[in-house]
Amino acid sequence: MKRRDFVKQSALVSGACLMPSFLGAFTHFPNMVSGHRKLVVIQLSGGNDGLNTIVPYRNDIYYRERPSLAIAKEKTIRATDELGFHKSLAPLKQLYDQGYLSVINNVGYPNPDRSHFRSTDIWHTASNADEYWKSGWMGRYVEKFGKNPAQGIEVDDALSVIMKGETMNGIATQNAKLFYGSLRQPYFSRIIDKQTEEHLSEHNLGYLYKTMVDAKSSAKYIYETSKTYSSNQQYPNNPFARQLSTAAQFINSGLETAVYYISMGGFDTHNNQGNRQEKLLSTYAVSIQAFIEDLKKNDTFKDTLVMTFSEFGRRVSENASSGTDHGTANQVFILGQDLKKPGFYNDAPQLLNLHNGDLVHTVDFREIYATLLDKWLQVDDDQVLNRSFSKLDFIV
Repeated sequence: MKRRDFVKQSALVSGACLMPSFLGAFTHFPNMVSGHRKLVVIQLSGGNDGLNTIVPYRNDIYYRERPSLAIAKEKTIRATDELGFHKSLAPLKQLYDQGYLSVINNVGYPNPDRSHFRSTDIWHTASNADEYWKSGWMGRYVEKFGKNPAQGIEVDDALSVIMKGETMNGIATQNAKLFYGSLRQPYFSRIIDKQTEEHLSEHNLGYLYKTMVDAKSSAKYIYETSKTYSSNQQYPNNPFARQLSTAAQFINSGLETAVYYISMGGFDTHNNQGNRQEKLLSTYAVSIQAFIEDLKKNDTFKDTLVMTFSEFGRRVSENASSGTDHGTANQVFILGQDLKKPGFYNDAPQLLNLHNGDLVHTVDFREIYATLLDKWLQVDDDQVLNRSFSKLDFIV
């Protein structure tokens, strides 16, 4: 087979997994991670406006700086004497009332970057603002503690840096049957069979051959395991809910995958923010509620934590286009059944203490990562984050 044909057609597996640690890694799937705990990480891509998500409805500065965008006091769903949920987040408020939600305020990092791409890279890799890493923190977890790519799944068709390790990546798929079927096409079988006829060195694409073998084996494992579960949970009809439904199928079927990543876009609200964010937050909340209910029905919620973040928040003042521009610190949501500190983990944003018009972070996002790795996934967080961070106290 000609080299150019191999490269062209092998693009089908490019988002599946890269650089396998050894040939035939998926013949057996030992449980290499501790317990059966799952972590689902959700990104609200584009920079969700945190101040209009969790509303400081008694803060005069908030209303002064947002004369047209501020959420009226009577339209918030009050949670404390100071903070309330956006009205579209009623399903999330129900989870809050049940003790399943912890809101961590003022999350960010030193020397914040307002570029979507750069700030997303920082959150995905867990690097400092002046460091440029090629591997993601979830990918490094899979590589160091999962021992095979199926321990990490991005529910999408392409793999983001967050799920890429240094020598082994996670898997990208949002349709296990299609993923498996694609890799069973005659073309791939011919490539694999060809290995018995001639040796493929690194020079003549032995590397890609091994990648393909591992991708095919992982696809088989994910499909054959996940197809054993069929949900009767009703999900909303939107792409984000379908991703969550797929994640629930994987979790409820007993797949050994430990970490999942899902992204929901559209949150870059520079103009006409009011209606746009209202619809986005509603989509997020109703979909998350269905996901949690699905897990609860199957007794898997007790073993699952869900973290939601956005790469940055928005500026405190509204702009001239009825929107908000890129800011810095934001809140992070943690959803789980046995939270140590449900409700609001820390103080509300201080609108009197701004830096160039932006919120000042009081929690480094990597402290949250370190806590999830150490206390939930029960691994050495230093090995994943490449340095030590303080642990927080939101989970047992």
